[in-house]
Amino acid sequence: MVARKHIGDELKLAAIQLYERKLLPLDDILDCVNFSARTFYRTLHLYRTTGHVSKPNSHLAGRLRKMNMDDVQYLLELVHHHPDWFLDELVDLMDNNCFISVYYTTIHRELERHGLSTKKLRIIAAERNQAL
Repeated sequence: MVARKHIGDELKLAAIQLYERKLLPLDDILDCVNFSARTFYRTLHLYRTTGHVSKPNSHLAGRLRKMNMDDVQYLLELVHHHPDWFLDELVDLMDNNCFISVYYTTIHRELERHGLSTKKLRIIAAERNQAL
């Protein structure tokens, strides 16, 4: 099996334009651009249907998040009211109150995504203890 190589969009477009204007035979074009007939015809079909020579990048990379914004807001409120709680306690509260079963890593990532690190949580907890 041959390793895949990246073929630039400009090269694909040049090959298609040479083919459509009948400036060179297809065999000569494929020899010059150094890709297979299958790749050429796939690119030609994509160009004729979409007007582009490569597939658009997907904006939805990865999995969908388990927690919606209301759940995240509830989690942030819990953390601000009780910054000394452990992640496993937050997991249990999310399961009981929001009916969402998540791992502690999910909660940790959500807290990091919203700018809450363990250092900031310690500061919040210290301020809360001084206020009491």
